[in-house]
Amino acid sequence: MNCEVVAVGTELLLGQIVDTNSSWIGEQLALSGIDSHHQTKVGDNLARMVAVLAQALDRSDAVICCGGLGPTQDDITREAIAAVMGVDLVRDDGAVGRISRFFADLGRPMSDNNLRQADVPVGASLIPVMPGTAPGLVCPVGDKVVYAVPGVPWEMQRMVGEFVVEDLKRRAGITAVIGSRVLRTWGESESGLSERLQAEIERLDASGDATIAFLASGWEGLKVRITAKADSPAHLAAVLDAEEARLRALLGDELIFGVDDETMESVVLDLCRDAGLRLATAESLTGGLIGARLTMIPGASDVFVGSVVSYAATVKHDVLGVPDVPVVSEEAAVAMARGVADVLGADCAIAVTGVAGPDPVDGLAPGTVWMATLLDGEVSTHRMAYPTDRERVRQFTTISALSDLRVRLLRRAQLVG
Repeated sequence: MNCEVVAVGTELLLGQIVDTNSSWIGEQLALSGIDSHHQTKVGDNLARMVAVLAQALDRSDAVICCGGLGPTQDDITREAIAAVMGVDLVRDDGAVGRISRFFADLGRPMSDNNLRQADVPVGASLIPVMPGTAPGLVCPVGDKVVYAVPGVPWEMQRMVGEFVVEDLKRRAGITAVIGSRVLRTWGESESGLSERLQAEIERLDASGDATIAFLASGWEGLKVRITAKADSPAHLAAVLDAEEARLRALLGDELIFGVDDETMESVVLDLCRDAGLRLATAESLTGGLIGARLTMIPGASDVFVGSVVSYAATVKHDVLGVPDVPVVSEEAAVAMARGVADVLGADCAIAVTGVAGPDPVDGLAPGTVWMATLLDGEVSTHRMAYPTDRERVRQFTTISALSDLRVRLLRRAQLVG
């Protein structure tokens, strides 16, 4: 089974919106054992859309067409698919009812143009999953099929994840279970990880048990994705468990900070929670970014007590008790960590101070950062120099400071255990 992705929208060609939908769909197809050799973007032009869809059907068994299912006049995916099928559009009463109920549930009036979304090519059927006002379509074209899904990412992901991929697997006769596990790392480069895992990669190439891929994710860390195929979910889980254990033995738990959807901040909160510790932050150049990431995690309030955003030197001195030392220095970071723990009554703390850029401060180059972590009354410091732009300096500082505390909490837990 070979499935092509066609993304519809002039805004994609103009660069007004980045096409993340196609990459997400491509990943889901790969994880399901479905080949995908082409991805195409096309503007809101009927003739060009028809030509692109015809070309896609000529070289692929199935097409996922993403976007152009809205209620406005430039939403013409339905018309393009009908033209390729050689049929007319008809209004589907079931779709009309679903759209009407959607607006009724929201307590909002429905515009007449929303009824355009209920127009379906003759012979097509509705995708049963409908998270928004746009019904998705399953459109047979001879022995091939076109799926039409909305361009709104969360609507598209539900339709593709809950229905389209499973329907493609059924058509392809795929019975094997394919799955992945992502190990999230911080503190090593992609080349460094590759070198450390080279022997294991070669072993997997020979055995065929699983595959390993590296996914660089900027300030979210570097991901190591394990993918395997098995004859049952239980067998798949066993293969992934075994490979994860091998990689942990090679890389260590200090480098691997999380699995799948775990984030650095969620792991730090869990470690603090398990130890019964309350956490506070003192932030200068990050301006509250560390606290913001922590409070994005549900349940953070039982660990995270608060933050002092000590951006100005006067706040560092007057609120946190930083002495008369350079504000970007090890001494300042240590005093900030101790000060915020005292002011907010925390057991452990993170403090960061530095030069976000673009200009030097007190002779220090942009990207110069001091961070400190307080745990069990002891302060540990770390100096970094990030040769990059202001936003990356702030983001890399955030995850690095959280990582410093995570490693200390992990070692503490191992000693206690």
